[in-house]
Amino acid sequence: MSGVFRIIYGTVFIFVLFSCAQQPSKSDKATRSDRRSEYHVYLLMGQSNMAGRGTLTERYQEISHERVLMLDKENKWVRARHPLHFDKPQTAGVGPGLSFGLLMAKAYPRDTIGLVPCAVGGTTISKWEPGAYDEKTKTFPYDDALKRMKEAKKHGVIKGVIWLQGEGDSHPARAEQYLERIALLVERLRKETGEPRLPFVAGELGRYRNRYLLLNEKLALLPQEVPFTITVSSKGLTDMGDTTHFDSPSASEYGERFARGMLQLQRKKVQW
Repeated sequence: MSGVFRIIYGTVFIFVLFSCAQQPSKSDKATRSDRRSEYHVYLLMGQSNMAGRGTLTERYQEISHERVLMLDKENKWVRARHPLHFDKPQTAGVGPGLSFGLLMAKAYPRDTIGLVPCAVGGTTISKWEPGAYDEKTKTFPYDDALKRMKEAKKHGVIKGVIWLQGEGDSHPARAEQYLERIALLVERLRKETGEPRLPFVAGELGRYRNRYLLLNEKLALLPQEVPFTITVSSKGLTDMGDTTHFDSPSASEYGERFARGMLQLQRKKVQW
């Protein structure tokens, strides 16, 4: 081999070796792709007002967004539409979850929002503990939510929880224990997600029934007792005539209030 040829051969070999080193491996490409496709996942928990009971008109049925998805009953990601929940199919309607997702998508224009419906109508907070069984719906609300959360984590990151529950605990004896129970719920969820500062947004009950005020007083204390939580107001929201469930416009407005509360907590978390 002549000296000139050896020089040319060596130069080509070094160039090829350098080029290969600069190319990402297949596993690197997959990792980067996965990062781009990660969903911002939010758990929707509580009882019937989170599940949604507002009247489902054609206008509400048409609402959707290409970057707002939901984990359906079969644990598949589909475009989110009313009704999000399937706890009681015969009564499921408009709730706050979809409008929450739409505003979060607006706040994060490059990301996909993944909603995980977990609410179960008629449940007291005692049903949101490990192993607790709800006879009426034949479900384990907390355990089922954890299973869905783990499925959702395969595709994204749990970014927060929105919680709307308490009508079933609006009695003096139950209300007395409510703050302690909800604090334990937040603690368990943070442990399960591995996120000690997981944002948790709780909503007041409707102000249209006096006995709900008892729970609202407890909910107002939550941010003082548990860091990175916030309670959003139900002021001005109206029921659908049954003094229990929010009507469709109020449920939609409430979802936006939940989103603003979530964004406030997320900013606080970044600044911490």
